[in-house]
Amino acid sequence: MKFFAFYLLTVFLYSLVSRRLERTFFTAPILFTLAGICLFMAFPVQYAQLELNRNGLLLIAEIGLVLTLFTDAAHINLKSLSLIANRNLPIRLLTTGMLLTIVLGAAAAMLVFGQFTWLEAGILAAILAPTDAGLGTVIVNSPLVPARIRQALNIEAGLNDGLSVPFLMCFTVLALHSHEGVTTVLTKFLIEQIGYGSLIGGVIGLAGGYLLGLACHKQWMAKPMQQLGLVALPLLCVLASEASAASMFIAAYVAGFAVQAGFSEAGRHSVEFTETWGQLFDFFVFFLFGLLFARSWQEFAAVHLLYGLLSLTVVRMLPVALALMGSGLSRSTVLFMGWFGPRGLASIVLGLVYLDQHANLPGDSDIRLSVMMTVLLSIFVHGFSALPGIRRYALNIATLDSGAPELQQNEPEKSYSGSGSN
Repeated sequence: MKFFAFYLLTVFLYSLVSRRLERTFFTAPILFTLAGICLFMAFPVQYAQLELNRNGLLLIAEIGLVLTLFTDAAHINLKSLSLIANRNLPIRLLTTGMLLTIVLGAAAAMLVFGQFTWLEAGILAAILAPTDAGLGTVIVNSPLVPARIRQALNIEAGLNDGLSVPFLMCFTVLALHSHEGVTTVLTKFLIEQIGYGSLIGGVIGLAGGYLLGLACHKQWMAKPMQQLGLVALPLLCVLASEASAASMFIAAYVAGFAVQAGFSEAGRHSVEFTETWGQLFDFFVFFLFGLLFARSWQEFAAVHLLYGLLSLTVVRMLPVALALMGSGLSRSTVLFMGWFGPRGLASIVLGLVYLDQHANLPGDSDIRLSVMMTVLLSIFVHGFSALPGIRRYALNIATLDSGAPELQQNEPEKSYSGSGSN
């Protein structure tokens, strides 16, 4: 009871000063993480044995990620990936950039933790691969950053969390069932987790989108209920996935794309939900994270800090630089895009989901602590560096020629906006 009371009190207090805080370094993730840490410090004995399982706090965090995946996919116009005349920056980041991030993240893990197997290294890399648009809200909303760059970072953050899920699940399944043979395990994984998940998401998304679109067209549906009806779809994906051993995350992600076929207003309503009620789930995840981090404080070692620093710098920035080769972007832009790849909500929940699988790998403890250290570093260093980084970047691009790729005119930004809530 104290846990939820303290959380709700924090939500209330934050709401009172939220507008004033928008002009400061203190982002919502920073404040809710600190609130979670304070709760543990106030009641260390009571929360020392806090249980995380599918019947309690973990389920709330999972639902938060499910809703995030659905809403991110629902308002990302797939045509934007090819229509943006910016030399396909989002595609570069989501393909070459993301794959290299996982490969380099796994290599760094094996180097830092010499005892890691390639599966353990892959699991850690996949958990930390997605970026968090919520931590980069200041970036994607700043008029000082060219629209083309904001859109690319926003689309990347809106899609890479869903793309990371299959990698994590694949590595986890191989680790859990290594005795059955790689071919057998992968076949079962592709059919059950990805196949059934995609089928469930496609059916629910297409059918739900068609019915929502029809109801709106016929004016059967009250406007306040449109958002509620839309949000019910990913929750249906959760129930259907649980009954069929499919992945709820893949189902919700696919449903977000599919719903657009029949309900063109899905993107707008998903943004409205993300910016209101959806934030309760996001704040909750950071609040829970702060408590868990404080509880594990004495377990951290220098290797976890080292990996966290590598993950936020070399592991992120080098793949981005390689992915953007030939794009014509200036060095300042490449560095800016490479640095602002924060890790947050998706990494926290994916880490919790992995631990709930009870793989019992030798490296589980180091995976858990490395994810926590990386996310904590990201929450603070990206939060505190956002405003100064924007100002410095604005000064650098001010010297560019008017024909520079960063400054080319783009199509209306609303067609490509991400949720800003990952």
